[in-house]
Amino acid sequence: MKPATAAVLGVLAAANVLNNRVARRWAPLTSAVATGALVLIARREGVTWRELGFRHARAGAVTGGALAAGVAAVYAAGVACPRTRALFRDERALALSRRRVLEEALAQVPLGTVLLEEVGFRGALPALLGRSLPPGAAVAVSAALFGLWHVLPAVDMAAANPALGRPAAGETPDEAAPQTKAGRLAETGRLVAGTVASTAVAGLVFHGLRHRAGLLAPALLHVATNSLGYAAARVARRLDQPSRGSARPVR
Repeated sequence: MKPATAAVLGVLAAANVLNNRVARRWAPLTSAVATGALVLIARREGVTWRELGFRHARAGAVTGGALAAGVAAVYAAGVACPRTRALFRDERALALSRRRVLEEALAQVPLGTVLLEEVGFRGALPALLGRSLPPGAAVAVSAALFGLWHVLPAVDMAAANPALGRPAAGETPDEAAPQTKAGRLAETGRLVAGTVASTAVAGLVFHGLRHRAGLLAPALLHVATNSLGYAAARVARRLDQPSRGSARPVR
């Protein structure tokens, strides 16, 4: 492994731990500094702005905007359907005040998450790996590492919304949570494994978008996928409240 590639991986690993375990509220600052470091490392190795994905701004805006609208439509359909609504009840979002939700959706997600991940995993890392690997292999390795990047967030997600791990076991999202420690661990393991696999696939899709329309296209899709989740969680809870109230026996 070349020193520059090792340096990029080190920066990404440090930022991942800081953002998920040490200083979560400082993630926008941490990610901005880490992104600057990645760009600096890549540029010193001769990586061009085009290789990093900084191109096709207009096409990226159009493509990314259309995909973001598609995400909004899918979330709306999922929240409206009672059988899938439980998938959106994320306690991390529901426990936040309205002000904190806006902070997460408008600052933490675009600056603390998307900026670093897109520049790192769709820009600097595949460009540097491509110096010693075939292009397809460089993209595949970057996507696999993007999947592993989500282990810590997936553990938190399992605690906040266990329903997400049930479809992998052939269960419906609204089934009762397991009461035993072994059952909870199995549910967490399924969710972590599913998250790693699905985000690795998403990494391939995002790289395809970057290749066609620059970094802006996957960045807009990424922001929509994460930020709109906060709104979906709120709407899902609000839709559930009348049904829960109506289910109580009349005295």
